[in-house]
Amino acid sequence: MVLWVFGYGSLVWNPGFDFDEKIVGFIKDYRRVFNLACIDHRGTPENPARTCTLEAKKGAVCWGTAYCIRGDIEKERAAMQYLERRECEYDQKTSVDFYKEEDNLKPAVTGVLVFTSIPDKKINKYYLGPASLEEIARQIATASGPCGNNRDYLFLLEKAMFDIGHEDDYVIELANEVRKVLAGLKEKITGVPISWKPRQPLVHRQF
Repeated sequence: MVLWVFGYGSLVWNPGFDFDEKIVGFIKDYRRVFNLACIDHRGTPENPARTCTLEAKKGAVCWGTAYCIRGDIEKERAAMQYLERRECEYDQKTSVDFYKEEDNLKPAVTGVLVFTSIPDKKINKYYLGPASLEEIARQIATASGPCGNNRDYLFLLEKAMFDIGHEDDYVIELANEVRKVLAGLKEKITGVPISWKPRQPLVHRQF
């Protein structure tokens, strides 16, 4: 038995389960969006966090990490039980092809499991839907829950994508907007003007 799981959010830097192999790569025709609510980790029912899910988009590429569990049915079962608890907001499991940077035409692995969400508020109660960059940033800047605040989730994702050598321009743009919101909130509290500089992408790799 072999199980492959693709991580594109917190799984990139914190898988939380035992695995036998980890590969950096990408999937096609999906992009990250922060359209999913988290009400028990980094948010609350009253002030939900926004975490990322995948949105289908033809021609898009989403970089992340694929984890392999092989040869141990008990380890595979334990990983799935852990992931289903952790990814409870994601109401859909999708099978995708996974590519490595060296070959963007032939999949390195097929049948990779990825947790996604149905983009329908009537079907998935955790689906928040799209919003403006400013609105999403305000929500991320202020939400917090038992496992920490929402902004750290975003900043850790930003760092994780840098660490694997494939920064996400949208993640950086959103993180910069959150920094802007935080500076404004601090300025209101202290009455002192806060200067800040937006981060620019440091790593760009093409196929």
